[in-house]
Amino acid sequence: MSFGKMQTVIEIYSANTTKDSEGFVTQENQLLIKTRAYKEDRNGSEAWKNRASFSSATSLFRFRKIFQIDITTDLMIICNDDKYNILSVQDIMERGMYVEILAERIMSSKG
Repeated sequence: MSFGKMQTVIEIYSANTTKDSEGFVTQENQLLIKTRAYKEDRNGSEAWKNRASFSSATSLFRFRKIFQIDITTDLMIICNDDKYNILSVQDIMERGMYVEILAERIMSSKG
């Protein structure tokens, strides 16, 4: 993976829920990292056909691993004002250099 292909800026957030003194629950997103990534949307290629087990995945993200942060399926990606749920996290070639994420785009029920 070269830097030339990592042209999309993504932000990875963790969702924190807090309860106020009156018992109301609020959800607050905390920015963990902002980095450049390679993004590929779902298409009819042979590689996407092989990912049939993740049929709800709409996008693939690849970026350099950030060693201070453990990327899990509990986190969320925001890219170009679109939100994505992380479905799968994989270390590419198990070298600890790059992370590959399969994610599902969250469709808003408004407008």
